[in-house]
Amino acid sequence: MTEAATRYLYLARHGEAASEEGGLTPGGRRQAELLGERLRTVPLAAIHHGPLPRAEETARLIGERSPDVPLHRSEAAGDYVPYLPERAELPPESADILLAFLAGATEEETRRGPELARRAMESFTGPAAGGERHELVVTHAFLVAWLVRAAFDAPAWRWTGLRVANAALTVLAYTPGRPSSVVLLNDMRHLPAELRWTGFPPDRLDHRI
Repeated sequence: MTEAATRYLYLARHGEAASEEGGLTPGGRRQAELLGERLRTVPLAAIHHGPLPRAEETARLIGERSPDVPLHRSEAAGDYVPYLPERAELPPESADILLAFLAGATEEETRRGPELARRAMESFTGPAAGGERHELVVTHAFLVAWLVRAAFDAPAWRWTGLRVANAALTVLAYTPGRPSSVVLLNDMRHLPAELRWTGFPPDRLDHRI
């Protein structure tokens, strides 16, 4: 019987994008390159990425710094709404804001989201079989938020409260016999000041942080 071991899951939102359907801006490419340099010494077994150009390009640039690590395209690492809460689940004081935010999602993003989120949990989380494992998922803000929420066993709607910056690094650990843990969250130390905090609404952040 193969003994379970710790899985370290590295999560990164794609670099700054030129558009929703396009690739990266020059700044986004630089973000991805710097993230790749940071991860170059991590013993990654695989790099998974979503199918959209901005995630695929980010993963490719990271992979160029770790040429022996295979890249895998995954729908489960794509851009979708993992869970659409009902008004009754939400705090009354913030329900209108959260529902208005989620109303901008497409029907496709909300219809397929729960199934893709389930597949992401099955594919990327939990202890590893056959020895310690390190994997990177290059994805989008919603999935990073969903997986962090799951690591804390927080209510399903709570993913809506986590903001994720472009090319920021989050690390989750799944150790047999222990609760899942958040080792690192939205870390941007590999980015210079001018490339940090992109991907946030300008009215939602104090840039003096």
